[in-house]
Amino acid sequence: MARPPSRRPGVNRRAQFGLFASYVITIACAIAGLLLVLVFVADPAGFSVLRAGVAEATTPVASGLRSMVRGFGSVDEQIVAYIDAGSQNAALRRQVEADRIKLIEAEAIAQENARLKRLLQLTQSSADKVTTARLISSSSTISRRLARINAGSATGVASGMPVRSPEGLVGRVMIVGPHSADILLLTDSQNIVPVRRAKDNIGAISSGRDDGTLEIRPLSAGANPFRPGDILVTTGTGGIYRPNIPVAIVVALREGYAIGVPLASPARVEMVMVERPYDTNIPAPPSAEQAANAGQRPR
Repeated sequence: MARPPSRRPGVNRRAQFGLFASYVITIACAIAGLLLVLVFVADPAGFSVLRAGVAEATTPVASGLRSMVRGFGSVDEQIVAYIDAGSQNAALRRQVEADRIKLIEAEAIAQENARLKRLLQLTQSSADKVTTARLISSSSTISRRLARINAGSATGVASGMPVRSPEGLVGRVMIVGPHSADILLLTDSQNIVPVRRAKDNIGAISSGRDDGTLEIRPLSAGANPFRPGDILVTTGTGGIYRPNIPVAIVVALREGYAIGVPLASPARVEMVMVERPYDTNIPAPPSAEQAANAGQRPR
């Protein structure tokens, strides 16, 4: 059996060279230190010059090492600052969102105040005011285009009374309850309103088309006198609606008539005013209940 090689340091040549080099470096450092001590004792001025030269030579290295130490020392500060910045950004985003919601609410309140101010000015300038009410709902059935207000006979509302807003005419009261009433809207085909073009008094008849628009037929025969953008107002004919209430704006032309849209759309109107009929001597139109009872009477 072969004898295993010796594992002593003396056998390993690389270990021997390393040990020798360490001895040489140690002895050289000791000799250099001894020489420095001798120079310091024998020639202090020369030692100062030597020390200044060594310091000048090692300044870049010392500066680099110091920067590295500072960089490593500020790593934790940078991490903390990054975390704090993330938290601050999240807080700022929440604050911006809250401010945006408040801004939207403020704009909505400003718009509501503007509408209420216009309604107040309208009620103060109208001598025929009965009451003001809020438009609480609107419905479109097969046979009727109706809206409901939160005012009824308890506040003086009666069938046939015109209903308007600052934007224009909404319709007329059709069915009355103690604390609510249904309005027959302008867009209902049974609601016929005499109108005129505001700029030159050309007369026409407005009737609903049951689709949210109005049919405007001129009273005079011949070519269609209307143009898109024409504003139509009430004439006062018929005694229900007082004159000069804005009704509609023309948006399209057809053969022999024009298509208009109400200026006071129920989709945009919230507050309305109920007025007395322009001519108080005309009889009020029958309510739905009265019409039903009349239809059941024997002939």
